[in-house]
This record gives sequence, C-alpha cells and structure tokens, in this order.
Amino acid sequence: MAALGAPQSLQSLQKRPDSYAKGFIARQYRCAKKPLQLRYSAQAFTGATPLMNTFQDSVLTAFSLITTLDPVLAGIVLRSLAVSACACVLACSLGLVLGAWLGVARFAGRGVVLAFLNTALALPSVVVGLVVYLLLSRSGPLGFLGWLFSFKAMVLAQAVLVLPVVTALVRQSIDDAERQHGEQLQSLGAGTGWRGLILLWDERYALLTVVIAAFGRAISEVGAVMVVGGNIEGFTRVMTTAIALETSKGDLPLALALGVLLLLVVLLLNALIALIRYWREGREGQGARAAPHAADRADTLGSAG
Repeated sequence: MAALGAPQSLQSLQKRPDSYAKGFIARQYRCAKKPLQLRYSAQAFTGATPLMNTFQDSVLTAFSLITTLDPVLAGIVLRSLAVSACACVLACSLGLVLGAWLGVARFAGRGVVLAFLNTALALPSVVVGLVVYLLLSRSGPLGFLGWLFSFKAMVLAQAVLVLPVVTALVRQSIDDAERQHGEQLQSLGAGTGWRGLILLWDERYALLTVVIAAFGRAISEVGAVMVVGGNIEGFTRVMTTAIALETSKGDLPLALALGVLLLLVVLLLNALIALIRYWREGREGQGARAAPHAADRADTLGSAG
C-alpha cells in the first residue's frame, strides 16, 4: 500500500535505483564545471594563464633551490656524481685494456667479436638493469652479495652499461694508431701486449675524451639504476630517477632544479672535451713546427763539423 501511495519519482527510483546516482553525479559535474569556466574566462580577460604562472613559479623556485644549496638537492647530486664516477673507474679499468688488446690483436672470429661489441653500444639501459637485477636477486648467482637496491648495485649496472662504450672507442683509437706505428713496433720486437700498452700511452690524450664521454653516458642514464636501485629516498635516488619521480608527483621546482644541474654537468663535460682536444692540437702543432728547426740545426752542425 505504501508503494501505491508513493510519488511517481520514488516509484521510478525503486524500479531503477541507479538513476538517482547518475542524476546526482551529472548535477554535481555541471555545478563543478561552472566555476572553472568563470575562472578561465576571467583569466583570459586579464591576460594571465595558470600554465604560465605555474611555469614561472617553478623556475623561480628551482633557481632558489640551486642558489641556497638545498640539502635534498645537494644529496641527490652528490650521490649521482659518486655513482657515475665509481662506475667509470670500473668500466675504464677493464675497457681500456680490452679495447687496446682488440685494437692490436688479430685472430679468427675478430669480426664477430667486433660486431657484438658494436651491437652492445645500442643496448637499452632497462635491459642492462633487468640482467643485473636477475644476477643480484635472491635466486640469482650473485644473490649472496646482497647488493640489490643499494649503491653498489647502481654502480655495477652503470659499469656494465658504459663498458661497451669505452671498449669500442678505445679499440677504434688503438686500431688507427696500430696502422700507423704497428709495423715499426713489431720490428723492434714488441708483442701484442706491449704494442697495446705503448699505443695506449701514446694516445693517452685522445683517450681522456673517451673517459669523459663515458662519464656523461653514465650520469645521464635512468633505466638501469631505476630497476636495480629502486629509487629509494636518501639511499639510491639519483638525478635522473628523481626527475622522473618528482615530475610524476607534480613537484616541478625540484625536477627543474635537477634538470638544470644535469644539463650543467653535461655542458661542463663537453667543454672539457673541447679544451683537451684544442690543447692536444696545439701541442701537436708545436711539435710539427719544432721538428724542421731541429733538422736544420742538425744539418748546420754537420756541415760546420
């Protein structure tokens, strides 16, 4: 009987209980949409946009974090530099020797080895992180070390990522030097190992650019350290992973500050490479100009004698 005396709207609500919820949501959406339209129309009238305000505020706050040496920012930057420096030391220690040996050695299957080495140059960083993760996981062959999600794991991942770069660049440099001086060194009795070491020392200034380029490759990497480090605040968070995280969280000032510092580091590395190249060319030019004068003096002394 109550149902018979009920209003028509209540009867329709009892038949379709979801109709009231849909209507309520629609009314709330319309009510919430009107203030947004009024706000944006007022901002269009005054000439200001929320995007520009957000961008300007983020940039100013980012430079404030940099100039005031924010502790969180400084900790992330120092950790990034430490991880990349340790990874470059490990990768260069092995890559210089391996690249020098590949540059002077001639053996069957060398072309296949070089093909694999050149392929490793384009190895995705996330794949390297996955391989290192499997090696360091509890069920992996290196799980007993307990390095997963630690500073050491990030160093190992970046070293594995940078090693092919160092090896390939050193191999190319030593191979070119071998074509110029290899026969002379062989005539003096230098074997494969000694030739590689001698040419390494002879090309030491050119190889400095390889080391700097390897450091730039390591510090700008994000995939591998994210996988094996876990991006733990205060322990394994570096500049690249922090930029990705803070951008997703909406903390644009910190992300911009880290991005500016990362660009400054890469810019300094490129400037250092250019200075080394300029200095080396200057030294080679001085040596080339000094050689004819030395020969003229020797001829003069010989004729006077």
